[in-house]
Amino acid sequence: MRIRLQDCYKAAFFRLRLRPRFRKRGEQMNSFMSWIGGKKALRDEIVLRFPVEYSRYIEVFGGGGWVLFHKAPERDFEVYNDFNPNLANLYRCVRDHPKELCDELTYTLNSRLDFDYIREMLHTKTELPDIKRAAYFYQIIRESYASGLDSFASQPHSMWNNFPLIHEAARRLQKVVIENKDFEKLIKQYDRPESFFYCDPPYYDTEDYYEDVGFTRQDHERLAESLCNMQGKFLLSYNDCPEIRELYSRDGVVIESTSRLSNIAQRYEAGKQYAELLISNYDTLERQQHFKQLTLFDDPNEVTEILKERKIIWK
Repeated sequence: MRIRLQDCYKAAFFRLRLRPRFRKRGEQMNSFMSWIGGKKALRDEIVLRFPVEYSRYIEVFGGGGWVLFHKAPERDFEVYNDFNPNLANLYRCVRDHPKELCDELTYTLNSRLDFDYIREMLHTKTELPDIKRAAYFYQIIRESYASGLDSFASQPHSMWNNFPLIHEAARRLQKVVIENKDFEKLIKQYDRPESFFYCDPPYYDTEDYYEDVGFTRQDHERLAESLCNMQGKFLLSYNDCPEIRELYSRDGVVIESTSRLSNIAQRYEAGKQYAELLISNYDTLERQQHFKQLTLFDDPNEVTEILKERKIIWK
């Protein structure tokens, strides 16, 4: 059998595209996907406010997983959850079948016609194998405006550029439990005194931006009741509005104001900030205070070893 030199070049190029990417020491891990309301811009601020001690980490509204991928895996039990069944299926396929998923994405078309066809297939809930459904959903995320899953607005790109990220995410997700549950049921299932829940729900009065996830005023109230009556600890990110401030104005609840750059508004107003709230039922400064105390009063070598073990860099 004759093998053309051109075919050899193609095969070599394809292998390079699939080669796993290993991060440099201290380099942040990114998500393999963007998502509406993703926490890429706030992930440092959020992880800095994690409690010092917990053994269960539950991400209730997983979305793009920017906080999960950013935190150190350590030795805690981790759960990713999202009520969107297509999103939960995508995460399972990334974790369990990254090669097959990349194979399915190899020859995707970056076109409006293909986008509309795939979107129709997903909306009509056509029976599809899990991997093909995951590939379709990932393509819709990559090619829709602001990852909103609605309108085609893709710039020219190669899907192959995402394959190393998918394989890296697969390694990170190996020990992560992936759920597709209503938040109230999930919280009841995993709530323990040693549990820590990070929640990034659909923001108040922006619920219509999220496809396949109905979220109402009653759901915001139901979430508040679930969180404020739990045994464990929670950290919650929200848009800053009077309704949410009123909902969480309770004893034992800390409301902190912060802001981030508004990615969409940057196109029209450079430096535009978006006001956000970080809400918790514990002192969010305890991690910083804990390691400052270690630095001041403990043996420096012991402090260094503790920081290495926890994969924390304190400046």
